[in-house]
Amino acid sequence: MKSIFTATILIAICCALPSSVQARTLKALFNYTIFNVPDKGPYIETYLSVAGESVVFEKNKSDQFQAMIEVTYIFRQNNEIKEFDKYQLYSPEITDTTQNFFDFIDQQRYFMPEGVYEMEIIIADLKAGKKPFSAIQPVSIRFEKDNVCFSGIQLVKSITPVTEANILTKGGYDLVPMVYNFFPESLHKFTYYTEIYNAEIVLGQGEKFLVTSNIRSFETGNPIREYASYKRMDAKPVVTLLNEYDISRLPSGNYTLVIEARNKNNEILSVNELFFQRSNPNIEFNLNDLTGIDIQATFACRFTNNDTLQEHLRCLVPIAIELEKNFIYKQSPAAELKTKQQFFYNFWLARDLQNPEKAWQDYYFQVQAVNIAYKTQIQKGYETDRGRVYLKYGPPNVISESYNEPSSYPYEIWHYYELSDNQRNKRFVFYTHDLVTNNFTLLHSDAIGEVSNYRWQVFLNSRWYDPYNVDVRQAPGIYGGRADDYYRNPR
Repeated sequence: MKSIFTATILIAICCALPSSVQARTLKALFNYTIFNVPDKGPYIETYLSVAGESVVFEKNKSDQFQAMIEVTYIFRQNNEIKEFDKYQLYSPEITDTTQNFFDFIDQQRYFMPEGVYEMEIIIADLKAGKKPFSAIQPVSIRFEKDNVCFSGIQLVKSITPVTEANILTKGGYDLVPMVYNFFPESLHKFTYYTEIYNAEIVLGQGEKFLVTSNIRSFETGNPIREYASYKRMDAKPVVTLLNEYDISRLPSGNYTLVIEARNKNNEILSVNELFFQRSNPNIEFNLNDLTGIDIQATFACRFTNNDTLQEHLRCLVPIAIELEKNFIYKQSPAAELKTKQQFFYNFWLARDLQNPEKAWQDYYFQVQAVNIAYKTQIQKGYETDRGRVYLKYGPPNVISESYNEPSSYPYEIWHYYELSDNQRNKRFVFYTHDLVTNNFTLLHSDAIGEVSNYRWQVFLNSRWYDPYNVDVRQAPGIYGGRADDYYRNPR
């Protein structure tokens, strides 16, 4: 069983707003993981992190300042409510309201039968007098009965030995959840927890099996040598895995944590994956990695014009990982021609070991096509959002175009049946303020690693009202508007 990616939902996006508005806007992150308890059943574990500077603090009975958030969870199935919970979440007490730059976290557990649900979370700052915010997330709960399978993967912020069992306790430790899957430069540890079920049924009680973990580039799928681990486990009803990597030297980029359970014949029994992002801008491409690359008699040594080769490097950006982009943008302009040739050859060798030259030729044919189709007055086609998406994911299966709706800006919705990394039914919404420039900006996508804007319809229809008004969360019904229909039913 390949487990679902642990979902992270950005409850409020305020970075584009004036600072005076940000201070009054509730900012929170929500995440969940699915676990299973033998003989009791599966449960959803929810994690909610609220930014202290975004909520209102008032004095309480203890003469301390405290914020209070009302949280509601609703789980529906076929429009019928299956689980409901409403409670007040209190912040830590403080004596000075200028010292509110911290996050406070809440964790809950809800035992649910297997099935597909619509999970809605509603949060409100009761002391701010603002409308509640709600977000809806589909959730699928399923654990195979006769095969080895994983729980979801929980990212962990801190670990302490258990003194008394509580809701944070798993595997003998209290695990404080890390709610988001973005690791800034200030974080040096990547800690995660997962559980393995049915090993004793498939392998036999006490039998040995191997669990491998590694971090891979999300774009290429290639494992990173420094981030791999192996553990031998004993089969039992629930096998717990708590592991940690030092990511202080992990470059900026998109990554996938891949965990595999293997039997004694090294056959894969089950796979678990989690997408995450890393920002580490001070890590540059190591030029020493190129010194041993022999480019004699390769296609790369035929590029002897520095300007031509530099342009070829720039057009690789849509499919390059962050460390490669770092070289292209920052290091290549001052690099020697041979160094650029070595990088160029190594880039394509990493993507097609058997025939790197053909891989380049096929890609460059697509670059020339997008340069014709998507170029603007100031950008080459591969530099635009549509060109980047086309080069990264290939041609979409369906393009819904609408350039003349009464109240919407011109837009295109691209639908992919399946992306190269096994994501299915993914959509990209592009829009432009005018058709003359041909500059369509990516407004929203539900693909992993792409920009996600739950208020995309508001911006798309913002000719007549302010899209930065956070109280407007969904575009009003507008005559002639078809964007929602195209998004839900591409054709």
